Amino acid sequence: MPLASRGDEIKHDSVEWAGVAIAYSWCHSRRRTLGITIRPDKSLAVRVPLRTPLKDIRAFVTHRAEWVLKVWKKLDARPTQPQQDYGSGALFMFQGQAFRLEFEVGSHCSLQLRDVLLVLTAAEMPSEETVRRIIDSWYRKQALTIVKERSIACHRMMEEEGLPLPTITIRPMKTRWGSYSYQTRRITLNLNLVKAPPVCLDYVIIHELCHIKVRHHGPDFWRMVCRYRPDYLSERGQLKQYT
Repeated sequence: MPLASRGDEIKHDSVEWAGVAIAYSWCHSRRRTLGITIRPDKSLAVRVPLRTPLKDIRAFVTHRAEWVLKVWKKLDARPTQPQQDYGSGALFMFQGQAFRLEFEVGSHCSLQLRDVLLVLTAAEMPSEETVRRIIDSWYRKQALTIVKERSIACHRMMEEEGLPLPTITIRPMKTRWGSYSYQTRRITLNLNLVKAPPVCLDYVIIHELCHIKVRHHGPDFWRMVCRYRPDYLSERGQLKQYT
């Protein structure tokens, strides 16, 4: 879900703990308790119940300050993600398999899978930006087909739950694999899921379908997920390599 729903005003503040300034953004929400999220860029987002006074928000952030600093330290220690190469021989993941990019000359521009190759055909050698754009477009086209097919299959698998099949949007997402909006009744899925094994995509779709019935991530929610994805812990773990 986004930091704030429509109409909520995002405000900014900071507290100091152990000589470190901890800046955060906050907004009111319909939740019953205060919650804090640390994004990969180390920014903090705080959601609070309506009419929560600022002094309580500041006290909450200060109370969580030691935890925040520990998470920041872990984020600082992360290995730097290598930049994707778009030259001949570069590897691209698709449904859990690696394909090597190769170029060939042809009158019509196309991108095709051939055994272990991802072959880009063009009249002349394209620029890196053109290659990136063609491959991104190809990923989107593949994702539209695959997600439609798998969402229908997963929905049928959960037929006994009596759940509707929401509209599904696919887009790049920095911090989530998927989300379900109770306002729009729409599922949003991360475009990078097309790079992961099909079982991982099924897990995320079922995860979000379960949220239609259970909003939280408590025991009831995970029991429901486990009913349809008994190996969800393994599937969830595999996703880490496809960010």
